[in-house]
Amino acid sequence: MTLDIQHKAGNDVSSEIAQNCLLTRTRQISRVLTAIYDDALRPFGINAPQFSLLVLIVEHEPLSRSVLGRKNHHDRSTLTRILQPLISQGWVAEGFPGGDGRSRPLSLTEQGKALLSSAASAWSTAQTKARALLGEAGADALMGIAGELPRRRS
Repeated sequence: MTLDIQHKAGNDVSSEIAQNCLLTRTRQISRVLTAIYDDALRPFGINAPQFSLLVLIVEHEPLSRSVLGRKNHHDRSTLTRILQPLISQGWVAEGFPGGDGRSRPLSLTEQGKALLSSAASAWSTAQTKARALLGEAGADALMGIAGELPRRRS
């Protein structure tokens, strides 16, 4: 469905966008799903975006901030905002600069690995709730779409 904005007037345009905007709908879905995971992870002192970074780091460690940002489609400032508490809490370690003098590889500390292990059941509970909310077909479709996203280059 396409929208010819030049041929629509005022409220017609906003009504069309409000009803059919993929961005609006995906952001609503994201907020609802994030709340489910945040509620489950809160007792562990971590939120959903932080938990996601811990998982990515442990799966790909050691990796630089720039690689982590590309893998999770984060810009530099958003990544820093999410990552800094993980470093401050001692769950993520940032290594010494590499050969280029800039890159400092990230890895999980033993405390970070213990946190992931202890929070895994909370994540599983949230995952079950999220899948129930989306339905199996919706959850599978979402995973399929995510798997097809282009890699971020910058």
